[in-house]
Amino acid sequence: MTAPEATRTYDAVIVGGGHNGLVAAAYLARAGRSVLVLERLDHTGGVAVSTRPFTGVDARLSRYSYLVSLLPRKIVRDLGLDFRLRTRTISSYTPVERDGRPTGLLVGGGEQRTREAFARLTGSESEYRAWQRFYDMTGRVARGVFPTLTEPLPTRDELRRTVGDEEAWRTLFEEPLGVAVEERFADDLVRGVVLTDALIGTFADAHDPSLKQNRCFLYHVIGGGTGAWDVPVGGMGALTEALADAARAAGAVIATGHRAVRVDTDGRTAEVTHRTADGEGVAAARHVLVNASPQELARLTGDTPPSPAEGAQLKVNMLLERLPRLRDTSVDPREAFAGTFHIAEGYGQLAAAHAQATAGEPPAVPPSEIYCHSLTDPTILGPDLAARGYQTLTLFGLHTPARLFERDNDAVREELLKSTLAQLDAHLAEPLADCLATDADGRPCLEARSPLDLERDLGLPGGNIFHRELSWPHAQDGTGRWGVETRHANVLLCGAGAVRGGGVSGVPGHNAAMAVLESGEG
Repeated sequence: MTAPEATRTYDAVIVGGGHNGLVAAAYLARAGRSVLVLERLDHTGGVAVSTRPFTGVDARLSRYSYLVSLLPRKIVRDLGLDFRLRTRTISSYTPVERDGRPTGLLVGGGEQRTREAFARLTGSESEYRAWQRFYDMTGRVARGVFPTLTEPLPTRDELRRTVGDEEAWRTLFEEPLGVAVEERFADDLVRGVVLTDALIGTFADAHDPSLKQNRCFLYHVIGGGTGAWDVPVGGMGALTEALADAARAAGAVIATGHRAVRVDTDGRTAEVTHRTADGEGVAAARHVLVNASPQELARLTGDTPPSPAEGAQLKVNMLLERLPRLRDTSVDPREAFAGTFHIAEGYGQLAAAHAQATAGEPPAVPPSEIYCHSLTDPTILGPDLAARGYQTLTLFGLHTPARLFERDNDAVREELLKSTLAQLDAHLAEPLADCLATDADGRPCLEARSPLDLERDLGLPGGNIFHRELSWPHAQDGTGRWGVETRHANVLLCGAGAVRGGGVSGVPGHNAAMAVLESGEG
């Protein structure tokens, strides 16, 4: 634990050592600013960490955040990060039973193979052609919008001109996504696969008039200007370790075990009161950057906190002795699980699950998706496990809003876990339980986390993985020039709750640092 200098006034004090806070620290320190990072835990990284969750098992899992899409390569280059990504050769596999036989849709492995997979499932090439047209459109939007994330916020009209395609603008920014899905695709399974990107951590119907499903979809298809979701080599913790190294190398002081409890500011200077196991201290600063939720920002500054946005996901980490065999024998499990493995995510199934959860009941057929990190990056497994063919599985459950868990978190979590895994088992030629590894105490290597668990363990209000509902990537009333500004002139929000926040991107950290440097102060 590094202690801050008690008598020093820092150019910037950053509250929270998650990936966005570390990005901001590295940029500011490299620009010659004096920087102090206060992190309440005994390690940096926030939710973007790699851990060994299973007792006595040498498997280092990306425990809470899994894949990388929204991290601009600009940030990696600017900060000289020793960090690599690997592309998944398979995009997705979605199993289904039709006419009494197991089949599915494999997307990836080359255009011809994907075209044939669509034809086998649907009986013609029309759905594949619709798929191509739709994702050609989102690709054009991605190439225009993604570079703007690390620039000052465009106005809505400026972003519309950047998109430069009125049909795309209407589809993604003005009409509920369900309209486009139903107009462009006929097959229920294909419709569902398209819609899932709109529902990650977002509890919404395809036709929700708030368009929060559209905002979620947009962030899932613009990453890197391509929409690809890549695997971090060494696990997600490799990114935050590289960021912490870059910040320290540039001169930033990172003080773990220091919990910020109050921020006092007159708009020009500020003091951050923090506590450790040894007592209380104060750090003076010209700027304070808060890498935490909007609710935590309000608590620190004494402002009225906004209502938390409800989280809606079931997170499950597993370690297997081997991948399970599939009922659909036309697909190798090593391909099916390498991409995103969709379970119970037909369009009708998604609508039914949403309706049940809206009525206050856990979905009887819970939708979820799985991927296997270790197929693309075996370095997260110890040499012995890798040699014996062990694999990781990460499951993300949809339409499981926090409200469902409030009556009995443990009981509802176990109920949903059981029914979710039953949906997976329906497509396997052997029970998943037969493939699970056991830890040093003989327990199955499986852990599940509800939104309430994430709120308790990680401080995510409402268990929302984005800190709040995702925002449009353009200016609105009160958003400021960079989307990180608050009502206090020298206090900035650099966490996922900033405009253009959410996901592992570093964008809010970059933008908060740019706002400080642009001000010319400190």
